[in-house]
Amino acid sequence: MTDAKTDAVENVEAAIEELMAETGADEGVEEQSGEDELTALRAERDEMKDRFMRALADAENARKRGERDRREAENYGGSKLARDMLPVYDNMKRALDASKEAGEADKALLEGVELTMRALLGIFDKHGIRLLAPEIGDAFDPEVHEAMFEAPVPGTKAGDIIQVMAEGFMLHDRLLRPAQVGVSSTPA
Repeated sequence: MTDAKTDAVENVEAAIEELMAETGADEGVEEQSGEDELTALRAERDEMKDRFMRALADAENARKRGERDRREAENYGGSKLARDMLPVYDNMKRALDASKEAGEADKALLEGVELTMRALLGIFDKHGIRLLAPEIGDAFDPEVHEAMFEAPVPGTKAGDIIQVMAEGFMLHDRLLRPAQVGVSSTPA
């Protein structure tokens, strides 16, 4: 009896294989799974390529940002020191203005102060610090001037600078200190 059952099972298996061969069902399953695998691999490749391109763009942006930060640190890193040096300039200018009435005995001291002032301005220039020296009669510009007071002055029009109290300074393209000025309030 066992032989009969074995023969029957073998016959059924042979019939299934023969049927599958005739219909191509076996090959279609293998072919279909191969196409699905190829499609999945292509999708994975495209995703990896996209991730790589994004990582490359992020790296380039980080490089550019680092370069910009380095340039800004180089140009503006000393702005606090420069701001602290401005009162030294102001005091030296006051000393030079006051010493115009000095006698012969103070001439050597005056010459030393003038040389020190030139050296200070040379250092300012070397480091990109420019003097903003408005003239009386110039138009008031709130971007670079600070109005300390307004007063009606005959012969001027509103918004004209009537007095310069302190010069301003620029560090490259940034305002370090605005020029402190008096402004005319005389109506036009």
